[in-house]
Amino acid sequence: MSRLALRPDARHVGLSHDARRCKKNMTTPNELIRNFSIIAHIDHGKSTLADQFLLKTGTITAREFQNQMLDAMDLERERGITIRMHPVTIYHQYQGKTYELNLIDTPGHVDFSYEVSRSLAACEGCILLVDSFQGVQAQTVANAYLAMEHDLTIVPVLNKIDLPIARPDVVIAEMEQALAITPAEVLRASGKAGIGIEEVLAAIIERIPAPKGSADDPLRALVYNSHFDTYKGVVVYVCVKEGTLRKGQRIRLLRDGTEHDVIEIGRFRPGMTPCEELAAGQVGYVMAQIKTLGDVHIGDTVTDALRPAAEALPGYKEPKAMVFSGLYPVNNQDFETLREALGKLRLNDASFTYMPENSEGLGFGFRCGFLGMLHREIIQQRLERHSSLDLVQTAPNVTYEILTRKGEILVIDNPQKVPDPGQIEEFREPFVRISFLLPSENIGDLMQLCTERRGIYLRTEYLSPARAILAYELPLAEVIYDLYDKLKSVTHGYGTMDYELIGYRPADLVRLDILVAGKRVDALSTIVHRVFADRRGRKLVKKLRGEIDRHLFAIAIQAAIGSRVIARETIAPIKKNVTAKCYGGDITRKRKLWAKQAAGKKRMKQVGQVEIPQEAFLAVLETDQ
Repeated sequence: MSRLALRPDARHVGLSHDARRCKKNMTTPNELIRNFSIIAHIDHGKSTLADQFLLKTGTITAREFQNQMLDAMDLERERGITIRMHPVTIYHQYQGKTYELNLIDTPGHVDFSYEVSRSLAACEGCILLVDSFQGVQAQTVANAYLAMEHDLTIVPVLNKIDLPIARPDVVIAEMEQALAITPAEVLRASGKAGIGIEEVLAAIIERIPAPKGSADDPLRALVYNSHFDTYKGVVVYVCVKEGTLRKGQRIRLLRDGTEHDVIEIGRFRPGMTPCEELAAGQVGYVMAQIKTLGDVHIGDTVTDALRPAAEALPGYKEPKAMVFSGLYPVNNQDFETLREALGKLRLNDASFTYMPENSEGLGFGFRCGFLGMLHREIIQQRLERHSSLDLVQTAPNVTYEILTRKGEILVIDNPQKVPDPGQIEEFREPFVRISFLLPSENIGDLMQLCTERRGIYLRTEYLSPARAILAYELPLAEVIYDLYDKLKSVTHGYGTMDYELIGYRPADLVRLDILVAGKRVDALSTIVHRVFADRRGRKLVKKLRGEIDRHLFAIAIQAAIGSRVIARETIAPIKKNVTAKCYGGDITRKRKLWAKQAAGKKRMKQVGQVEIPQEAFLAVLETDQ
């Protein structure tokens, strides 16, 4: 580490020097470039370590510094988690040379693992960060394997060594046991206290290889992210693999063949800083007046329109949404606003999908696909905040497969698409292989929890006498709702989990319908295992009975499987005393009035409409979850 980056007053000199580099278009040679990311489990200190990199290298000043510098979203700061990848270019003096380090900060939650895979595809190495007290966790193992699949150089770092409760030697032994990491390669640091940051920066330069592309080859740049700017159109995040990208150049997006003129390119420092060109190995952004949201695809290849590359880069494997639910505006007039907001959100979250649908109870909306329940919750909150929309979400469900008696295989992401039971030969549900990392004393409780959820036991591995990895196969539907909360409960907060989809298996599944006054409410239909259908049906109709207002006629609320009703509640009608004006006299007059009233209620029941308020849908859906 040079003295220049350590003196507070010199940071300004270093920063202006870097700005001059960018302005004068001094392209950094490949051997002086390092592209890397930080991967870790949740709350192991990724963003804090990234903050120290920015501070120690003079990218930001001490006055500009704040916690979670790269977490720009309000939701990220409120929740204390990283949701989106965040790129930044920093310059570091090492052994008399100025190195360009391109860092991409990544999320840690399992729902955002696709963000991690996208960032790793733009790197040659990564820092594997492990908490010196919590030790190896489920996502630590999953992200380490993901880095190995991308053939990346891994720099293991033990974080938070300044904590009084740190267990560095024990945790390093766990890293050796679970990940086959050589103890001598593990660096010790503290992102919060700034300990060991210089050693980590040195290891990045010494261990991670430089990018291999040549600036003289035809341009090929990987699109790894994007966002929409109201004034400048789509801002495309690129990693230049080969060739050079220049301002004023005419580029072509290979997937759709559209061509655009580059009006601005630049790097993230950490804000967007314009420059004249990006050469092979560098990471930055491109603005080309792209107004159509559908023109940009994550994983696409950018090339020179006049000297195009022969073939596209491999790109990314398309993510498969595993959780689906309907998304409807409370005010039906906001439908087009919601469509536009979803299109902009899709730009920087390729794992999110949507398509229009219509519901009798909720009106016009969209059927949306998510990677998990947290992903679903984050999407809704981002839409409500950025677009000022009030939204209603239907009950979430996973994707199923149905083999019909005609031999066709149907992919079901909406309970309304389930055919009649007589047409179904086999109902299949997605299974996942899930790894729990927990204290050894809680293994029995967790095994009981998994057995109740139709889990299949695989194996138990001990990292140490006090900690173990428990592997199970479970239906995805039993995982996404509240398994994580139950895990935290039985392990007193010390358990973590990670899962991967392994395929579809036959199961005894049924579609549970809710009928109000004889009409099916499609927004409340769910797919459940037959064993749990009766209990869930009774729970739903009981809750719905308390949410729907009384009408002038009796309302039957039923839960049904096909044509068989399994639960029923009745809302009594509002009664009017039609005989109040009858004082004494013959009883036959009262009987005539009662008969006339009964006939009117019967007729009203046949033609009357039951109004189900939005609050009823919300209350029932919360109960169902």
